[in-house]
Amino acid sequence: MVADGWSTKAAEALAVHPRFRLADLDTRGTPGFGDGKKTGAAITRAIGERMSDLQERLFAEGRTGGTRSILLVLQGLDTAGKGGIVRHVMGMVDPQGVALHSFGVPTAEERRHDYLWRIRRALPPAGKIGVFDRSQYEDVLVARVNELAPRDVIERRYDEIVDFESELAKAGTQVIKVALMISHGEQYRRLHERLERSDKHWKFNPGDVDTRARWDDYQEAYQVMFDRTSTPDCPWHVVPADRKWFARLAVSQLVLDALEDLDLHWPSADYDVAEQLARLEATR
Repeated sequence: MVADGWSTKAAEALAVHPRFRLADLDTRGTPGFGDGKKTGAAITRAIGERMSDLQERLFAEGRTGGTRSILLVLQGLDTAGKGGIVRHVMGMVDPQGVALHSFGVPTAEERRHDYLWRIRRALPPAGKIGVFDRSQYEDVLVARVNELAPRDVIERRYDEIVDFESELAKAGTQVIKVALMISHGEQYRRLHERLERSDKHWKFNPGDVDTRARWDDYQEAYQVMFDRTSTPDCPWHVVPADRKWFARLAVSQLVLDALEDLDLHWPSADYDVAEQLARLEATR
C-alpha cells in the first residue's frame, strides 16, 4: 500500500543533504508524505506485513550460511521516541530475528577499551536485524557536549566512525542511521507527562532535565555529527518525531527499503526433497 509515491520519496525526503540545517527542520512535518495519521497507520501496517516476510527470508539466509545483516541505529534526545520505534516498528517482525542493544553510560569494563569495543561486540550476527538504541554516536554527542574527551580526540572519532561503517558495509551489514528529532516544546510536554503519571515515573531520569538544559549545545553537536558522518553510502536520515505515527511510518519504510535492497530469496534445500518425502511417508 503506497500513498502519493511515499515509498519512493521517503528515503530521499529524510536523508541529510550537503545543505541540511537542523535549525530549519519542522519537527511536526511529514516530509515526503501527503496524507494524515489514519492513512499513515494503515500504510505502516502494510509495510509491517512485507517487512515480516522479508525479515524471515533474511533470518533463513543467515541460518543457511549467509553473511548479510541489517543494523538500525537510533539516535535522539530523551523522549524522542526510540523505545516506541523498537516496540511498534520492530515489534511487527519475528523477535527471534532482531538483536536489540541499548548503550548508556559505559561500564567500568567498557571504559578499559576503545569506545568502539562495546559497539563491535553488539553487532548483529548474519541473518538478523540489529537495533542500537543509542550507539557509537554517543561518543561524539554526549562526549562533545559534556567535554568527556579532548576536542582533538572527538574530531578523530568522526572519521573513525565513518571508516567503521564502511567496514561494516564491506562485511555485509547494511546500516540505517536514523535521528529522531523533536522540538523543545514537545520534549517538555513528554517529560511533564512522565512526571504527572505514576505509570511513567519509571521512564523519568532527573538527568533528563540536565540534558535538556544543554539543548542548544546538543543541537549544535547533532549538526556537526550530520556534517561529518553522513556519507553517500551511509547517510543519516533525520525523522521529524513530534508526530509519533509519522516517525514510526518513516522508520518502517526505511527498514523495508533496506530489506528490499538485499533482494532476498528463500534458501534452496541442501538435501534431496523427494528422498526426504519418501522417508517421511515410510513413517506413516
